[in-house]
Amino acid sequence: MKILYVIPARGGSKGIPHKNIKLLAGKPLIYYSIDVARALTSDENICVSTDDNEIIKVVENYGLKVPFKRPDYLATDTATSNDVLLHAIEYYEAKGKYYDVIVLLQPTSPLRKIEQLKEALKMYKDDLDMVVSVKESHAPAVLCNENEDGFLELSFNKSGARRQDISNFYEYNGAIYIISIEMLKKNSLAGLTHIKKYVMDDETSIDIDTLLDWLVVENILSDLKK
Repeated sequence: MKILYVIPARGGSKGIPHKNIKLLAGKPLIYYSIDVARALTSDENICVSTDDNEIIKVVENYGLKVPFKRPDYLATDTATSNDVLLHAIEYYEAKGKYYDVIVLLQPTSPLRKIEQLKEALKMYKDDLDMVVSVKESHAPAVLCNENEDGFLELSFNKSGARRQDISNFYEYNGAIYIISIEMLKKNSLAGLTHIKKYVMDDETSIDIDTLLDWLVVENILSDLKK
């Protein structure tokens, strides 16, 4: 099984400016995902897809060659992960390099562990479209919406049962996506149906989206160093 590891890193982060290369516990955020990929493959199979010259410079200072600069149409707020992955596949195939599987590693999951990725890869089989990392969700116990009269109603937990008595629900945590390239080309990410879950704990599932997320992760990493 030939695997391409793709790390998407768009330059235009609004919530945390220059987030992907901002120093987190002493090193750029994107380095954490590069380190995980490097533990499993050689640099030639790692693709940082970015539209930003500064990100390219920081990544190449880490010894990893960035194969291309992402075109402008993939640098907008409307560009999707699906578009970015297909662009990377097309780039390598144009050079005669064909892969079976893409592993998508978003830089915003720096607490993702090498062992977790190894375990998720072991779950992947040829008859699957994707293995994706998730965490258990407790939202269904308290998730509610407003009815026609303007009053709140529980959406799933109609009986008001205890959280632990409700069926298990899961939410994507953004840390690991192991995707069949054949099925990605055929159906796109949104059309994948044969999907298996890899469950991660709450701590390693943290996806940095806000400054609060950043501060929490920085504190965790500082404690780990101690």
